[in-house]
Amino acid sequence: MPAFVHELRVRYGECDPQGIVFNPNYLAYFDHTVTELWRASALGSWNAMVEREGVDVVVAEANIRFHAPAHFDDLITCGATVAHFGNTSLKLDMEIRRGDELLVEGWLRQVFVDAKTWRKTPIPDSVREALEPFTPAA
Repeated sequence: MPAFVHELRVRYGECDPQGIVFNPNYLAYFDHTVTELWRASALGSWNAMVEREGVDVVVAEANIRFHAPAHFDDLITCGATVAHFGNTSLKLDMEIRRGDELLVEGWLRQVFVDAKTWRKTPIPDSVREALEPFTPAA
């Protein structure tokens, strides 16, 4: 079970002519879920982290494995777990389900950067603490 779960309904514009979600939209679902995870954390929001800590996050790697398609108007559950903290990056395990059926799984590696210089920077302790509840050990 993911540490954080967010529900979405598949919109018509996210689908191909057959009513199946167009593959790149799963990365958008991952991104939306991570934004909501940040909002649910003690950070409060992405913007609050940037303003308070002076750091931002960029996706350095993404991986997706497709198991079954989502369709127009499906209610899907997007899950995220902070699987690993490095010095300047973290890895998020991601999954998308329709009910109990696993549709998509994958992961994102996000690198922390200085919000002004865009150079890699260590993850602030306050950010680690805020995201700790979304780790497998929590």
